[in-house]
Amino acid sequence: MTPFAIAGIQMHVSAVQENVSAMEHRLDILMARFPWVQMVVFSELAPHGPLTRTAEPMPGETEQRFQAAAKRHGLWLIPGSMFEKAEDGRIFNTAPVISPDGEVIARYRKMFPFYPYERHVDPGTEFCVFDVPGVGRFGVSICYDIWFPETTRQLTAQGAEVLIHPVLTGTTDRDAELAIARATAVQFQCYVFDVNGLGAGGVGKSCVVDPAANLLYQAAGQEEMFPLEIDLDLVRRQREIGVNGLGQVLKSFRDRQVEFSVYDRASGADAYLHSLGRLAVPGRGSRAGLGHKAPAERASEKPHKPKHSKTERPRQT
Repeated sequence: MTPFAIAGIQMHVSAVQENVSAMEHRLDILMARFPWVQMVVFSELAPHGPLTRTAEPMPGETEQRFQAAAKRHGLWLIPGSMFEKAEDGRIFNTAPVISPDGEVIARYRKMFPFYPYERHVDPGTEFCVFDVPGVGRFGVSICYDIWFPETTRQLTAQGAEVLIHPVLTGTTDRDAELAIARATAVQFQCYVFDVNGLGAGGVGKSCVVDPAANLLYQAAGQEEMFPLEIDLDLVRRQREIGVNGLGQVLKSFRDRQVEFSVYDRASGADAYLHSLGRLAVPGRGSRAGLGHKAPAERASEKPHKPKHSKTERPRQT
């Protein structure tokens, strides 16, 4: 058994004032109650909320406060994410990974901002995996990233056994995200630690899923701290013998006989996707997509030729 204790903190996030002090306070309470916890995860954009006007350089003052907190408690800390203002003026949604020594060992920039709504945020291009010595390998993705299985595919192909997934979802698709979290865990045979916020930070319903899609914990809609001990050997065992001794999905993907041409942008295999219109916020009463035939219908249609007698001409209207 390779045990490792992770706690999620689901808390109210304000958009009009900083939340860092509240995060530090909850971290102190958590560690006083559960001193056996080894890693703590907060929700996406927990420190300053969802407005890009709070963007700051990284490293910066906020990150330094979290470094001090991690070192004080001797734990791994993923303090959600923050809007990072890069030197060239671009804004990224960035999650730092802080070691028990207070060192920032990685920063992950969200690859899939929630376009078209987060139009002022730039996407990152680098994946984030890190090792906890003597325990295992962890990967980080942020919120909307998980809707794109390619992101988790890359992380698990690099050996990630636990997916750390800070979320800010305050919309009606939270139940869909919970389904995706469970599907991701079993598809990629990994733990999924999914932490949402409250208030301006989301509707809660954080969850923890094991590599067989079993829901280890499901939070509700109030502030919660949920420490859980996971077993990394369970991941390794399942990846070796399969889900319940059945599907060995990572090895099956490794041994595949097919290459997916859809990933070659020059192949033309994604032609249908280019027919869907531009990525834009829907307008009031929008009928976009209605009245358009499905690809199969268009392909089966024959060109229409009007039928007229030799002497009859088309009727003019």
